[in-house]
Amino acid sequence: MIRAAGLSKRYGRRPAVVDLAFSVEAGQVCALLGPNGAGKTSTMRMLVGLSTPDTGTAELLGDKVALGAPALHRAGVLIDGPAFVPHLSGLRNLRLLWSAAGHHWPPPALDDALDLAGLGPAIDRRAKSYSMGMKQRLMLAQALMRDPDVLILDEPANGLDPAEVRALREHLTTRAAGGAAVLVSSHQLAEVQQLATHVVVMNHGHLVDAGPLDRLTGAADDAYRIEVDDTAGAANALRPLTGVTTVTAHDDAITVTAPGVPSRDLVQALVTAGVGVTSVNRADRSLEDAFLTMTRGDDDHAAR
Repeated sequence: MIRAAGLSKRYGRRPAVVDLAFSVEAGQVCALLGPNGAGKTSTMRMLVGLSTPDTGTAELLGDKVALGAPALHRAGVLIDGPAFVPHLSGLRNLRLLWSAAGHHWPPPALDDALDLAGLGPAIDRRAKSYSMGMKQRLMLAQALMRDPDVLILDEPANGLDPAEVRALREHLTTRAAGGAAVLVSSHQLAEVQQLATHVVVMNHGHLVDAGPLDRLTGAADDAYRIEVDDTAGAANALRPLTGVTTVTAHDDAITVTAPGVPSRDLVQALVTAGVGVTSVNRADRSLEDAFLTMTRGDDDHAAR
């Protein structure tokens, strides 16, 4: 449904994306992750024909992508943030965007898209009066109103409140369950862990890893869940310890990623710091832990 095959893109002398390859199948929600400057937005722009790759190909629904490609009529896209005609109402803006492609109004999924956007009577107000969050929700409506088979969304939860983020998550999950392919970039890793079935991690324009979410976050030899009586003190005691890469504090426990460090050394450091330890178990890593482990210290590439 979505395929990047050897995609590369440079801006002047700066490589933004380097020989990138991955795919997203029907029924998958794939999160495209990476630090700022990793090349995520450049990748998404190439996937929908807004930017031409220097090498490689981008495909949607089995067809090579370029501006005006037929496959784009079956894609919902949110990239580059909200952009509307300020003196037109939200609904008039949606109609303008839809009609510009030669379609007859209304779109097939307009009601569902407006319901998710949750703008209510504000849909008839001028867009210039909208807050950033309202503009973001209107952009989501334009991406979803065509009842797309493919969704490519760059930071779609920006400006949304927790209830709106949850509604978006449920909608995207339902779309994927119905056979759509969803590619979404986000820095909200806790939210991504609830949404995604698959993950693509980039850094410095290069692919770091790609695959099912549960493979990246599954129990690992280097991850421990330690129940303690003082999570803040435990985190402070372990973060400086040689070999510890991440420490995440929870209500009554910490999750520690420490490749090559025996659990007894972690416990000894906690006891020395006066922290009581109740139990130590192998742990599923959070997506945040897995992401930081994959991208921390990866400075062997010059591209940003």
